[in-house]
Amino acid sequence: MSDQVTVYVPRDSAAKSVGADEVAAAIEQDPRVRLVRNGSRGMLWLEPLVEVVTSAGRIGYGPVALDDVEGLFEAGFLDGAEHPLRVGPVDEQEWLASQTRVTFARVGVVDPLSTEDYEWHGGMVGLRRALELSQEQVVTEVTESGLRGRGGAGFPTGIKWKTVLGAKSELKFVCCNADEGDSGTFADRMLMEGDPFTLIEGMTIAAYAVGATEGYIYVRSEYPDAVATLRQAIDIAYAHGWLGARVLGADFSFELVVRVGAGAYICGEETSMLESLEGKRGMIRAKPPIPALHGLFGKPTVVNNVLSLGTVPMILADGPKAFAEYGIGRSRGTQVFQLAGNIARGGIVETAFGITLGDLVQRYGGGSRSGRPVRAVQVGGPLGAYLPAEQFDLPMDYESFAAAGAMVGHGGIVVFDDTVDMAHQARFAMEFCAEESCGKCTPCRIGSVRGVEVIDKIIAGHNRSQNLVVLDDLCDLMTDGSLCAMGGLTPMPVRSAMKHFPEDFQKLPTENFSILDATESLATEAGR
Repeated sequence: MSDQVTVYVPRDSAAKSVGADEVAAAIEQDPRVRLVRNGSRGMLWLEPLVEVVTSAGRIGYGPVALDDVEGLFEAGFLDGAEHPLRVGPVDEQEWLASQTRVTFARVGVVDPLSTEDYEWHGGMVGLRRALELSQEQVVTEVTESGLRGRGGAGFPTGIKWKTVLGAKSELKFVCCNADEGDSGTFADRMLMEGDPFTLIEGMTIAAYAVGATEGYIYVRSEYPDAVATLRQAIDIAYAHGWLGARVLGADFSFELVVRVGAGAYICGEETSMLESLEGKRGMIRAKPPIPALHGLFGKPTVVNNVLSLGTVPMILADGPKAFAEYGIGRSRGTQVFQLAGNIARGGIVETAFGITLGDLVQRYGGGSRSGRPVRAVQVGGPLGAYLPAEQFDLPMDYESFAAAGAMVGHGGIVVFDDTVDMAHQARFAMEFCAEESCGKCTPCRIGSVRGVEVIDKIIAGHNRSQNLVVLDDLCDLMTDGSLCAMGGLTPMPVRSAMKHFPEDFQKLPTENFSILDATESLATEAGR
């Protein structure tokens, strides 16, 4: 029907978890509706967010439950009519309009599997321009943009690419690490589900720039919707000549496939991921040699995360200066911050580096969901530092966070109110490491188990002063002696909890607390 009204209902996993599929099915039954399943806009407290295309723009309603659909039709929502769930023009929402969306520019706006939508909203401009440049010129533009790895380490992307370009090998690879396992992070998943062609285009640009012919997207098994969406998008890309032999008619070929991990957090580390891709157990490789020179199957390999590769198309389309204009200092461009935990308005905030932690938690997040004062915020995943509300004026950039003994990491922000016990959060960090360690190096494998035991003694009030010294020494050992960031960064949340919340390590012992009961589940870990 030519006069159908276009209605958007997200296919994002977060929206589906709260009934988006059922809402979409009910809306689609009306013959006046042309239904499009888009990605989420990132305002997760409004999901499922239904958008209706009207002469006044896309009008949003949310959160919409299945029982609300009949009432929406009766109120005339297809014309953008008033209703208690009406939030108004979505693009004009302050929460969204005040952001600077670069990597997420199309997420929630387009049909994720429509090549027409993708190109209409600026897709493929970056790849077409890249193919008109030399490999060296593409690498130079990425370098000049100031793009740093968004997976957590913050290593300059252009330098990594230059190393792979200069390596002598007939076979090179591009690997995207989509094993997004940090607590409070979901940006990779949302991009893969909401705008997969951006990742495909970014990987293809990377392959052209360094001379790679094969690529792999390593996705965690907990993301079945992302896997399915990516595989559909890749098939569509092949059919349109965006992948395969002679990409876009150029003398360049690139093959791309999806590989699914088996649920190991350690495979978020690049060398463990490469081991897994080779069919081995995910375990750390000692460096050097670095993956850029000796990576997948011993060949030069670019390893970047989803957000890094998803940002590349904009840099090539608009030029490196346009990207570098955002941010502060050596932290250029935008970062996709993810608000989670005890927070009133959780979701995605993409903005330039330099915004304060307090702005993200209070202005965008609306404070705690419980309504109680925010006491602590963990930034950068389960190995990131715990920061108190007194540090909410800290700018979100790599250097400022490093100076504060913290890290931006993948941009995950988990909020805790004033009921949290930070000694138990420190214990969780050590327990998490003990559970997820690959077991290759002793400081991580044994140190984390001993860390749980020592913190249990502190909580129980057993020789606290001596055990606090032991814990500090143990943190030194793990930081200096671990092969990778799994063991090397575990002391960061522990030490930050001890530094900012020392009173929680001096509380009276919990009634009936047993050191033996608390640690016996980890007793076998040391022998792994």
